[in-house]
Amino acid sequence: MNARLETRGLRKSFGALTVADDINLRLEAGARHALIGPNGAGKTSLVNMLTGNLRPSAGSILLEGEDVTRLAPEARVKRGLGRTFQISSLFAELSLLDNVALGVAERHGLGGRMWRRAGTYREVRDEAMEVLASLELGSDAMRPVRELPYGKQRLAEIAIALGLRPKVLLLDEPAAGVPSHESQRILDLLGALPLDVAILIIEHDMSIVFRFARRITVLVRGQVLCEGTPEDIAGEPRVHELYLGDADG
Repeated sequence: MNARLETRGLRKSFGALTVADDINLRLEAGARHALIGPNGAGKTSLVNMLTGNLRPSAGSILLEGEDVTRLAPEARVKRGLGRTFQISSLFAELSLLDNVALGVAERHGLGGRMWRRAGTYREVRDEAMEVLASLELGSDAMRPVRELPYGKQRLAEIAIALGLRPKVLLLDEPAAGVPSHESQRILDLLGALPLDVAILIIEHDMSIVFRFARRITVLVRGQVLCEGTPEDIAGEPRVHELYLGDADG
């Protein structure tokens, strides 16, 4: 069976600087996977290659068995790759419903005809409301995003990505800047997403990683140092030395 997302021998160099070196990563349907590593480990470069914002020097990227290595970012989105960003990219003046409806409309091919608010298209509106309900945001649908607490804004970004009906969801620090009691709610809602969606979180907060991930990949200087279950990673001396130890000190 094809993996939802797979990299084979992925490599990226900028002259003499190698930021990704022979990275092999595999996400099955239902994966709850975390990518961790110290600053400069190559996490951002890897994610940018997965999304198509950075072209690898060698290797391949497969989405459900299809080689998408040379496809543009928007083509990957249409094939089921969704992403959120560490820095919010929401339309603050629009309602939460309109923000999510824009993602739904794009998937329906209506993005180029948005001369009126996306939320006024009934099919788009209904589907956007379903997404919001799944993240317990239905009661906030008509509120401008700028009025939402920051934790709900982070959930709004996830809702937009879900509006694209992704098969793979890449989340860049989904709880960044959110108080700890709210971050648990975000993790709980992510954990309740359909099991056919593979989720990869890029995260530096180890408490979040160990609460969410079933499998963890550790990057160091552009290479995979190790990969395993949270228990494996917690007991790995090299991880304590290179990453976890830094967090404790």
